Amino acid sequence: MEETSIFQQYFLLRIENIFFVIAAFVSAAMLIWPAITKRGTKEIDTNKAIELINYKDALIVDVRDDSEYEEGHLPNSKHLPAEKIEERWVEITRFKDKPIVVIYKSGIRSSHASSVLQKNGFTQVHNLVGGIDAWKRASLPIVKR
Repeated sequence: MEETSIFQQYFLLRIENIFFVIAAFVSAAMLIWPAITKRGTKEIDTNKAIELINYKDALIVDVRDDSEYEEGHLPNSKHLPAEKIEERWVEITRFKDKPIVVIYKSGIRSSHASSVLQKNGFTQVHNLVGGIDAWKRASLPIVKR
């Protein structure tokens, strides 16, 4: 008898083991999913963000809420709160082919904002790793209203 058929007869096809087979497939899918969903968004550090701002005229999009933005933000940043990004992305249409650096407080909002921008044709979307906190830790300029 072949090894494959013995394996199938005694493990895969046994009813009591089907749970383990399903769990293995679900676990594999959960491990692969983040890599698939973050396909077009690049994560960058503060040094790369500065390089994009200085040499490529990158647009900074701050997706934090109003109160967080007023506490301090990057100079010349565009404020588009994450909860309004789907309606307001058209305000930055002219930057579709320029680098965009998304600033946030935590990664959840930037991922959503980045995916909305990419879905609408923005080709160079980057998330700043660590968000505004990383910017502050690097002692980089902050503007307060």
